[in-house]
Amino acid sequence: MLPPISRTPQPDNASASSKVSSQSTAQGSALDESQKTAATSPQGQKAQLNEQILKASLDVSISSGNNSMALLYRTAIDNINEQLAPEFGPNALQAAMQQDNSPEATAERILSLSTAFFDSYASQHPNKDPEDVARHFVDIMRGGFEKGYNEAASILKGLGVLEEGGLVATEIGKTFELVQKGYDDFLQTKLDALQNSASADQ
Repeated sequence: MLPPISRTPQPDNASASSKVSSQSTAQGSALDESQKTAATSPQGQKAQLNEQILKASLDVSISSGNNSMALLYRTAIDNINEQLAPEFGPNALQAAMQQDNSPEATAERILSLSTAFFDSYASQHPNKDPEDVARHFVDIMRGGFEKGYNEAASILKGLGVLEEGGLVATEIGKTFELVQKGYDDFLQTKLDALQNSASADQ
């Protein structure tokens, strides 16, 4: 009579699945912690912000010129809001997207929304030289716009759609020039008005 064959006990399927599941959960937890750490770093926060901007601003493919202009508009307005926040509180400008996202329309909205705050800004600095107030106001608005423009260009470049000579590069470049000219014209108008007023008082 043959002796009984000794068998090494094998874990049942449920037990094996449980171990695999536990290992996966542990690995997932470690991954989650790693992701949380990355998200709290400056680079992680910047990446999240860029992703939020894209999700909030764009409804279809970013390769479309119109949506790239929407991104430029959004980032410019967000950064102008940031410049206005210390004196006027958060979200001083309404950054509502409009249907017309051509360079001309985008530039006009950026200019009209930002320069509309001049009178309020000037009233908060009654003891400063009016010319200095006008120049400083335009510097603040221009700085916010340029920061937003650079952020938008960086995102578009990272997505591979900001090709030199391409539609997107041409349109956001044109918008940049129009906004800069708009700020120059706005400042010159204010300075001319101050000069005319001073001449009339003499």
